[in-house]
Amino acid sequence: MNKKKQHHLSYAKWGYIFILPFFVAFFIFSLIPLVDTVRYSFYEYYRSGIKEIGPTFIGLENYAELLKSDMIGYAGNTLILWLIGFVPQIVIALLLANWFTDVRLKIRGKQFFKVVIYLPNLIMASAFAMLFFALFSTNGPINSILMSIGLTDTPIDFMGTTFGTRSLIGLMNFLMWFGNTTIMLMAAIMGISPDIFEAAELDGCGSLKRFFSITLPLIRPILAYTLITSIIGGLQMFDVPQILTNGQGNPDRTSMTLIMFLNSHLKSRNYGMAGALSVYLFIVSGILCFFVYRMTNGGDNTAKPRKHAKGGKA
Repeated sequence: MNKKKQHHLSYAKWGYIFILPFFVAFFIFSLIPLVDTVRYSFYEYYRSGIKEIGPTFIGLENYAELLKSDMIGYAGNTLILWLIGFVPQIVIALLLANWFTDVRLKIRGKQFFKVVIYLPNLIMASAFAMLFFALFSTNGPINSILMSIGLTDTPIDFMGTTFGTRSLIGLMNFLMWFGNTTIMLMAAIMGISPDIFEAAELDGCGSLKRFFSITLPLIRPILAYTLITSIIGGLQMFDVPQILTNGQGNPDRTSMTLIMFLNSHLKSRNYGMAGALSVYLFIVSGILCFFVYRMTNGGDNTAKPRKHAKGGKA
């Protein structure tokens, strides 16, 4: 009996056709500008008035010039501002996520609380910064309330001190992102099998021990993702301090971040220095993300077969 030839219709090519627009857009709007940024970092290329200087190849001079500038100080500012916002963010997000996912507590209205804590994430950072600028100005409502209840006799210049400005920036970053972090950690905890928690409870495991011995180790991938994205976002911190300090990083440029420093070079059209600073940011981001990944995933003790010496017992 002759077998009929079966014709199979391949749909594989349609998958490539559907994703082709993404790769075309990525190549045009991301890859080419990225390559140009790295290339211009080795050139003297800027504009002075209507006169364009360069591009002239100067090697690593832009990188050396940046090291002599205040870039290291601005990197320290960025790190401090990130820590002020991130440390309370991850602590409170972990506590809330563990609280909301604990079935023994039987919390009512979980969906309402999820919406409330996520709402600040929907507000634009620029609008958030303008709101805080109005609230904490010397003639703002916060000072009016403090003076009316007798806590102070004169208006407090919140944005006139290093501590006040940095605290406001950290508070804004915390309020904007802790809801998103909480939702992500809740999803990670809910992905853990309930049988593990039930077995731990039967063995008499307390809440703290269960959290540190079961919950934290099992959500390490999401914790690593949260840390890495937070580091990248912290290095790219721009809009909140830019609007709150009118782009000056006041007081005494203690709130000037690396991206604000980069923006000043772009504004002056110094493309060579801006390119070199972008490369520095890329390298620092890569190094920090690598260390965070190793710290959060390096302790995974996967069972490996031991190699026994010859003549040894198995």
